[in-house]
Amino acid sequence: MHAARGSTEPGSKMLFAIVPAAIWLLAHLAAEASSKGDVTAGRLAHGAAELCDKGNMTANTSSHVQPGSSITLSCQLKPQQYSKQCRIAIFFNSSERNSSYSSSVSTRFLVHTYGKHMFTCKTLCEYGKKLICGIDIESGNPPDEPRNVSCIQQGTDGHPICTWDKGRLTYINTTYVVQLSNGTDVFYVSKESLDTNFGSLALSKLNFDSTYTIVVAAFNELGSAFSQPLVFMLIDIVKPHPPKFSVEFEHSSATNCTLSWYAEAQVQHCRLRYRPLTRHGWSMVENLKGEKCSLYGLEPYTTYEFQLSCKIHPKRGLWSNWSTYQNRTPEAVPTGVLDVWYQQQDGGSEQQNISLFWKALSKSEARGRILQYTVTFEALDQQNPVAETHLTTQTNYARVMPRVNYKITVTAENSRGRSPPASIVTDLGIQDLPPPQAVSAIAMGNSSILISWKPPTSSTASINGYVVEWADTQRNARLEPHPAWEKLPASSLSTVIAEHIKDEVCYQISVFALYQDRAGQTASVKGYSSAKAPSAGPQMFTTPHANGILVSWEAIPAHQQRGCITGYHIYLQKRDSQVDPRVYAISSMTAQRSLYITDLQPGEHYVLWMTASTAAGEGPWGNSELICLESAGEWMTVVLTCSIFIFSACICSMPPARKALHSLLTILIPQWQSKAIPDPANATWAKKYTSVKAELRWPSSLFLPSTSTFEEPEPTQVEEAFVKRSTLALQDKALFSSTGSKGHEDWALGSSRGHEEPRYEPLPSAADGEVREQQPPDLYRRMVEAVEHTQNVPGYIANPNPSTAPPYLPLGAGTAEDVPELECHPLSVFPTTCLAPMFPYEGNLTLDTVKINCGSLTG
Repeated sequence: MHAARGSTEPGSKMLFAIVPAAIWLLAHLAAEASSKGDVTAGRLAHGAAELCDKGNMTANTSSHVQPGSSITLSCQLKPQQYSKQCRIAIFFNSSERNSSYSSSVSTRFLVHTYGKHMFTCKTLCEYGKKLICGIDIESGNPPDEPRNVSCIQQGTDGHPICTWDKGRLTYINTTYVVQLSNGTDVFYVSKESLDTNFGSLALSKLNFDSTYTIVVAAFNELGSAFSQPLVFMLIDIVKPHPPKFSVEFEHSSATNCTLSWYAEAQVQHCRLRYRPLTRHGWSMVENLKGEKCSLYGLEPYTTYEFQLSCKIHPKRGLWSNWSTYQNRTPEAVPTGVLDVWYQQQDGGSEQQNISLFWKALSKSEARGRILQYTVTFEALDQQNPVAETHLTTQTNYARVMPRVNYKITVTAENSRGRSPPASIVTDLGIQDLPPPQAVSAIAMGNSSILISWKPPTSSTASINGYVVEWADTQRNARLEPHPAWEKLPASSLSTVIAEHIKDEVCYQISVFALYQDRAGQTASVKGYSSAKAPSAGPQMFTTPHANGILVSWEAIPAHQQRGCITGYHIYLQKRDSQVDPRVYAISSMTAQRSLYITDLQPGEHYVLWMTASTAAGEGPWGNSELICLESAGEWMTVVLTCSIFIFSACICSMPPARKALHSLLTILIPQWQSKAIPDPANATWAKKYTSVKAELRWPSSLFLPSTSTFEEPEPTQVEEAFVKRSTLALQDKALFSSTGSKGHEDWALGSSRGHEEPRYEPLPSAADGEVREQQPPDLYRRMVEAVEHTQNVPGYIANPNPSTAPPYLPLGAGTAEDVPELECHPLSVFPTTCLAPMFPYEGNLTLDTVKINCGSLTG
């Protein structure tokens, strides 16, 4: 710091004393700069020059110019450096500008940019280049006048720091000098700066009694500038340090507090501002004196931000920075009343399910952290009602209660107390409480719906409010257990609902009138905030009937409805027809999910498809169905056949019914009794049995089941033969089938009667898919026609020995042996009546010993 002491007469202006001192300072600094420099460099009177050992390089301007200047550069070789075989050239940043084979060369250069420009002079010979000399030219701006000069001292014991705005960049070295005068002494502080926009200098410590004047001077090679003088006292520029303070709540008060702070000794004036953290605006308290302050009317259980700032003098000086303190006020008793709503469902057996749900209190109403809710049920219309109290931490409560009316109260509780009770009255008989009229829902867009209604008519009870309830029609009751709702005063007949409202979603909206805390009947309407046409059609199903088609369908998934479905259209068209389809319109107001379509032509093929619509338009069609209605005759045949079959199966499954049916048929068809059946013993093939007896004699052990071992016989080739059916005689045939394992077989005897022409049928063979085990090898090898011999025979085949039965019946005559007679029932359609029991039988069987009694045969 440079100091120059001078005297001024009283009353003279300080500016006239400052300016000569600044001029002196600039001359002093210029003299110091001229005394510095390289011993090999010099400066010409009208330009810059560089003197080197091998030559000189000069410019017709100074070494600092402004953009747009034209410079003439010259290079002169010393005599001993000149050679005719070499050129001399001037380069700018390694780029050759001009050259000559003489001892000197010159060139002109126009400056366009800021910064340093380097020029060099070189000789160019066959053996290479040689540097002769060089010169630098800097391009920049003269300094602007320093503006916005200010000085600030942090704290009462600090040092002043003065700052100013330099203006535009100079791009060359610029020196700034701060001249400080107190009327007696002048102080100078200098600082070089190159490219910053603001300047600052720290001064020595000042006293509070003096008045100071500051002037900022700037100069460089292209010019100089001075700021306007700044006159101040130390009290004007001192900025105290932020005060330290604390906040205390008196006697755990939730609304009152006291602030205490400590500041520097000279501080006499403070100000305070505070706010809840959730707000942006501040509450201000000015002109605070002393070191304490009390605040009243704070919000309970709210975090506040307090800020305090001080300064030395009430009217002069600078405010300190804000010091910050945060604290939360204590809890208080809740003041808000819960917004409670309920749903009532019939549980059967004199029970009802009451579901309560309520909205949590706002922060200002809760005035603390809600710990629990108390739900009280008080039965009405009882002589000694007993209140049931239940506690919950949720905002809903459900309970199965006896089927009576209740007064229900709900309160919220924190650490300081309970809120006022919210009460509702459940009423099982609300027929005398009419609903609001003309309820409508208008789409408002932006996830909002306008609901409006008219007051109920013909009501003798007074209305004290309304409840608007809404829920997504496709909501998941498990994820969204209760709908959203809003309570309104009796004077409100409309509201805009936006809570939980989404675009392109359909909502079921209900409006209730409140009659002394009792909810009356509801009036409902569907609404949406915005809608589009459905993105898919409904899934359709068809069920044909005798005289029409039943069409049913499923609801479109919620995300594909894109609004409220206003109706459905079913299209019916003949296949390959060019005529417009028949259209059936179904309104969604009826909640109908099926339609019966008649007037269809039997045997005609129709194509059926379906679409859904919203207020925005009709959507695409879903699946299509190709249908054809069968004729009535075909339907009747199928129905009668199925009915007879089912009836027969039911009747035949009961033995008493079978016996009664047998007796009835015997009475109705008596001519069957006179039909003679030929005796197989007189058949020609039986008489010829002796010739093949040896072939048919097989050990009985081959045909009988064994309890110990069993060997599968080798398969035998069976020869097909035909039997001519007689129209005059009732033929009996044995049906053999294998049903058991280990060699056990069952057989049945069936009867048939016919009046058609004689025909031949093949006997069952292995190709029919039936498996036959342990059959005699030549059992079906030889068959002969029966002898036309008729005689009266019994109506049944008696079995004299029911304990034994042959396992097989060979076709042929043989020796007379005891053969058990067979029991035959005329109706072979009945199961289990024509099956003879299986018993082991030893020996040979001959037909001449068989007697058949079919006197009771009826069919």
